[in-house]
Amino acid sequence: MSVVYVRRAEWGAPATSPAASMTSSRGVKVHYLGTPYSSRSHDRCAAYVRDIRASHLANKKENYVDIAYNLLVCEHGYVYEGRGTRRRGGANGSAQLNLDHFSVCALLGSSGLTQPTPAMIEGIRFAIALFRAEGSAGREIRGHKDGYSTSCPGPALYALVTSGALEPGSTGDGTPAPNLPSWDGTSFPGAQAFVLGKSHPAVTLLGQRLVAHGHGGFYKEGPGPTFGEADRQATAAFQRAQGWSGSDADGYPGPSTWARLMAAPASTPAPAPAPAPPPVPVVSLRAVINSAKADPPKAGVPTSNYTDVIVVEHALAAEGLLDRARADGHFGSDTVAAYAAFQRRLGYSGADADGIPGQTSLSKLGARRGFRVTA
Repeated sequence: MSVVYVRRAEWGAPATSPAASMTSSRGVKVHYLGTPYSSRSHDRCAAYVRDIRASHLANKKENYVDIAYNLLVCEHGYVYEGRGTRRRGGANGSAQLNLDHFSVCALLGSSGLTQPTPAMIEGIRFAIALFRAEGSAGREIRGHKDGYSTSCPGPALYALVTSGALEPGSTGDGTPAPNLPSWDGTSFPGAQAFVLGKSHPAVTLLGQRLVAHGHGGFYKEGPGPTFGEADRQATAAFQRAQGWSGSDADGYPGPSTWARLMAAPASTPAPAPAPAPPPVPVVSLRAVINSAKADPPKAGVPTSNYTDVIVVEHALAAEGLLDRARADGHFGSDTVAAYAAFQRRLGYSGADADGIPGQTSLSKLGARRGFRVTA
């Protein structure tokens, strides 16, 4: 399993929360919904988060300025940015309690879906690690009921809180948890933290240090927890500034890159070089056709021909036809439907709009979204 971080704009909220800034706390309070909630397919989770925000904004008694939670986690392990990791939450019960702890809410009910899934637990651990990395949160992990009279976060989640099982990098019994962003907040987290399209709390610190060293020109929105092309290009520029070249300046941090990034920059850093134009991605028509035909019937989310498929999915997302959260390198049924919609947009119909890429339609998508098509 791998965690996916969903920014506010991606699930339908304004990009920045109007809540007051908060840059440190004693730790994190864990919440659940406290109302009936049923298990659902992931394509319905973002709508539920929007419903929560709408209900909070309509709550005149509490006078919320935004969704009350800082982060939310669905049963599929997706972490939704609520108010975010640097804003004061509104869910803990009082002004002082909200100053003491950030809040993470599991989409878990008092009936229906009451047991957290492994993916949800992994997502909560990731959220806690992210609060520590981005919001300077302390080490406390508490339930909402700790300090406020409530049954939240329910018996199942509270058992995980009290057992220590939500500590990032731990299963609660002293054994390492697989595929978790276990990290102490400062040391080199390992190469597995820096995979394009994947999230890890260390990626935010990487971006912040790159900005401090004068390489912020590669970012359009600022550093975040998902390792993207802007992070890789900024890292490569920093590596070249150290006099490195070739594979030593490939944009992927290693221990030496990390150590130099963590060092204080010179008092008058050299101006950041202008970003080099990104290389034009090349997509194999045969590869995406094979994936479009082979992947949908398979169980899970297989990623055959990931490099080619992910480019097409990002292009479909940019066209507004595919949820960005579904751009995962798996040419599944959602991607087939999105591609069929693009074919219809081009004027095709019937068998010519079956969601299987063809040379003409894929080339037109590439011309619109910046990639080149080969056989």
